[in-house]
Amino acid sequence: MKNIALNDIHVALGAKMVPFAGYNMPVQYEGVTAEHLTVRENVGVFDVSHMGEFLVSGENALALIQKVTSNDASKLAIGDAQYSCFPNTENGIVDDLICYRIKENTYLLVVNASNIEKDWNWISNYNKDFNADLKDLSEGYSLLAIQGPKAIEAMQSLSSLDLAAIPFYKFKVGDFAGIENVIISATGYTGSGGFEIYCKNNEVAQVWNKVLEAGAAFGIKPIGLAARDTLRTEMGYCLYGNDINETTSPIEAGLGWITKFTKDFVNADALAKQKEMKPKKRLVGFELDERGIPRHGYDIVDENGNLIGNVTSGTMSPCLQKGIGMGYVPALFAKSGSKIYIQVRKKAIPATVVKLPFYKG
Repeated sequence: MKNIALNDIHVALGAKMVPFAGYNMPVQYEGVTAEHLTVRENVGVFDVSHMGEFLVSGENALALIQKVTSNDASKLAIGDAQYSCFPNTENGIVDDLICYRIKENTYLLVVNASNIEKDWNWISNYNKDFNADLKDLSEGYSLLAIQGPKAIEAMQSLSSLDLAAIPFYKFKVGDFAGIENVIISATGYTGSGGFEIYCKNNEVAQVWNKVLEAGAAFGIKPIGLAARDTLRTEMGYCLYGNDINETTSPIEAGLGWITKFTKDFVNADALAKQKEMKPKKRLVGFELDERGIPRHGYDIVDENGNLIGNVTSGTMSPCLQKGIGMGYVPALFAKSGSKIYIQVRKKAIPATVVKLPFYKG
């Protein structure tokens, strides 16, 4: 089990540490609901340094990225970020990722911690045809996510850059918390605004301390991975391993918007055919009509008790005060307003399929 650079600081702050994707990670501090509402109403800071970072550079960097990712990276200007995925050859997903265009021929791919080795092997295998320069920076970099409606105001004193002038899915490279050449990216995973800060492991303690200091007047608190999960669930954002995996296609997952058939990429023909024929199952969001908490793995049944799917993500929404979740169901049940039932222990609780996100802000 690996430790992130700030492990001892999290322990000193009273974090409950749990193994996650091969790392000891802070899952919660004062409690999930309190931490969740801190991010929705004020500002919180997450340590997500377990994430992986690959640097792709050279004349063929873009060509390689275009081949292995579903989205169209040729649209990226320097300073742009893009959500994408690595399709596999079996109509599934190797991983989802964010692609940053750093310089003319330099890109940063940010991947999920649990998939670092798998993703590296996947992209390296395709790189035999492109010979781009690949570097795995994962072990040397830390990542903090400062999230919430007060994030800009709370953090502005730490940078000479105008943080309010960084739009969603754009980034700047500049000074932050006394450190130069930090990536400040408006690519949050919570739906409440804010930034993600990429810096080196030997710089992150200074950044963390200054973030807490600057944010103190705004009610900033450290937030764990459990609240990160409830926040992203309220937004209907997919989590790899739950809502998307090696057997779910981006078309089934509602990720057609990041799947661009204007270029050739891995498994493009099969995915285009699936889109044209319309997938037999779809990922939907649902709200429970009665009290209960849907959990990952719970059965989804129809009114006659027939199994039609499984819950991929579920929780009690701290903001909506009701059970919410996502899961794959046959296309027949995927329309908003459809009635489905979630098997919670021995009771089939009625639920309604709703349009995502659950939380509208």
